[in-house]
Amino acid sequence: MTAQVDYLVVAFTATSGASGELLGSDEKELVQLVWQLVDVKNKTLGKVNELLIKPEPLDSTEEKEEEEDVVEESVEEESGSKADCVTTATSLEAALNLFHLHLTNEVNSAGAGTSVCLCTDGQLHIRQVIHPEAASKNILVPECFYSFFDLRKEFKRHFPTSDLKALNVHIMAESLSLPADVPNMWDPSASLDPTTPLPPEIGVQQVQAMASIVLALLSEPFSHTFSNQERVSEKFETGTCSKMEKVCDNTVIRARGLPWQSSDQDIARFFRGLNIAKGGAALCLNAQGRRNGEALVRFVSEEHRDLALQRHKHHMGNRYIEVYKATGEDFLKIAGGTSNEVAMFLSREDQIIVRMRGLPFTATHEQVLSFFSPGEGLKETCPVSGEKDGILFVRYPDGRPTGDAFVLFACEEHAQCALRKHKEILGRRYIELFKSTAAEVQQVLNRYSSAPLIPVAPAPLVSVLPAVSLLPPPGSMRDCLRLRGLPYTASIEDILTFLGEFTHDIRPHGVHMVLNQQGRPSGDCFIQMTSAERAIQASQRLHKQVMSSQRGSNSRYVEVFPCSAEEMGLVLMGGSLSHTHTHAHTRTRSGTGLSPPPCKSRRLSPPSYSFTPAPPVLSTEAAAALYPPMGQMLLSPRPLPPAHAFYPPSAQLYMNYTAYYPSPPGSPTTLGFFPSPSSLSSPGGLMRMPGLTYNSNGVKDLINAMQGYQSPAESVSLLSSSLIGQSSGGDAPLMSLPALMTKPAAGQYLDLTLL
Repeated sequence: MTAQVDYLVVAFTATSGASGELLGSDEKELVQLVWQLVDVKNKTLGKVNELLIKPEPLDSTEEKEEEEDVVEESVEEESGSKADCVTTATSLEAALNLFHLHLTNEVNSAGAGTSVCLCTDGQLHIRQVIHPEAASKNILVPECFYSFFDLRKEFKRHFPTSDLKALNVHIMAESLSLPADVPNMWDPSASLDPTTPLPPEIGVQQVQAMASIVLALLSEPFSHTFSNQERVSEKFETGTCSKMEKVCDNTVIRARGLPWQSSDQDIARFFRGLNIAKGGAALCLNAQGRRNGEALVRFVSEEHRDLALQRHKHHMGNRYIEVYKATGEDFLKIAGGTSNEVAMFLSREDQIIVRMRGLPFTATHEQVLSFFSPGEGLKETCPVSGEKDGILFVRYPDGRPTGDAFVLFACEEHAQCALRKHKEILGRRYIELFKSTAAEVQQVLNRYSSAPLIPVAPAPLVSVLPAVSLLPPPGSMRDCLRLRGLPYTASIEDILTFLGEFTHDIRPHGVHMVLNQQGRPSGDCFIQMTSAERAIQASQRLHKQVMSSQRGSNSRYVEVFPCSAEEMGLVLMGGSLSHTHTHAHTRTRSGTGLSPPPCKSRRLSPPSYSFTPAPPVLSTEAAAALYPPMGQMLLSPRPLPPAHAFYPPSAQLYMNYTAYYPSPPGSPTTLGFFPSPSSLSSPGGLMRMPGLTYNSNGVKDLINAMQGYQSPAESVSLLSSSLIGQSSGGDAPLMSLPALMTKPAAGQYLDLTLL
């Protein structure tokens, strides 16, 4: 609370757009500024001044551009205004400077005091009109516009039951029973269309009525003291926010559509005129750690939040910004932090933060300081604030570096000098530099500190399943190879050429190409070797050797790792080997880098899951009549062998591997390498072959595809959707075989590849 001021300046603004409670919501320019000086001690009024902003036409001559921006108009008949003094300016900057000059001269001529403060009807004239337009045009606003009295709040102190949002000059004058000599007042509630501009004479009437209200409050019986000034923040203050702090839901908004290079200062400039809480601008990052064009902004009160919502689809440069309500929980997720190290780093106020990305993992404080030191013959300096204390490396929970760091600079000049080193070399890597914020520091640290190093198994969906480890057991025989980084055009022949002498150690049908979800090569491949010794020798000799592709001119070096059959099966069934996979025999159980296969609907699900049964191709009676073994084979789940570690041995699994498993010839005739029973329970079987071409020759092509299997050609029959009157082109035929037996000399395996 401050002492009573000597003078009040009752002010009113109008734009070329909306008026009333929508004033300033449409980004229209200021066209009228009316004010009148009130002597608080003597309770007297000065003359009414009107300032009109009329930009010159674009086709004005050079002589007119060199003339003064301000023209005095003393003839009231020409202007049609009831103001005592009418002035015209050609720009907002000239109008604000002229207002400050006239006000200073009038106060000095009165000689009754020096303290002056503006007084407006509500918050919109200062916060939503003058400051936003000045910020968008990079205009320096005079000091007098950073503090003002809200006449509605001063009036409410004597009339507590009044609603601030419903108050206006007309209602306040009626409540005070002003004398009849007060000019007719404009009632905003009676306006038919608040989106239309006001007539010029309304501004003068409003100022005269407001001056009368001020005098009435200063007189008996109110004897009001104007002491609670409204403040407009001159600059945005950076700071930290704890996750334990309580943030009111009614003070937070979400801004969307920000330019990717925008900073918290740009956000504060967009909301200029509204008071943002300390450290209340938090830029959001995407999954890759880059800004996604959104920000959460926390204001000091609900009143300022509501004013911010009126700037929905206002422009920042050439882009419009969407503004929505948000919650305090949303803000804490982005800006909240718990690290003492980060709190100490951000405790230095008035510091500029620069983010470094792409650092070598072995980078030290000395290398970073040397990176920002001036080179030979360069005069520009960008010293790091606090030397080593001004550098914060981002690390994983186990202490490994992430390649990111944040650096503090004492002033904007040093920060801009540092940003000019963008993509310069440190060690053997180029470094990306970005201007950052305190909230971004918290967000990056929170993300890396909470991310698990190795993806863990998801919680079981069904509680009846026993809790087991989904990772392969330690100590498995590593008799397989994993090839990573293959050219996408590489074929089976290219892989065999790459393996060279180790080709003879590959098991029959032991090359497995891994496909992505779109069915395209993923760049990975698994190879089954005859022994673990040959697998290790091959990985040591072929690791990071170059592989060329016959289908394309591209060649890439390929990483070769030994792995176990369980790990290979895990990937082929939909799991993944993470980037923590290390080389060869030095890897331990904790560093396997494996993630379990997903449990996706019907493809790999325990029988206790409830699914809506798919409609059968044939009725049950027809299927039983044509193919008696079909019910036994498709409807009876097969138990897993006890040695398999993906799911418990007692769990029954319905399996359809076509979604994860590649197609021949790169694939073996078996999947999961489960030995079949010595005697098959059914004398025959049924196979479904989807994806056939429309120009297929029917049975002939199917027989060719089954060459090498112990099934006489005359026993093969074809059943397609043509049985029900549809075209057979591109259909998935059903082929009946007398028995599901594999090729000779390959061992007895149950073939489910095409099931």
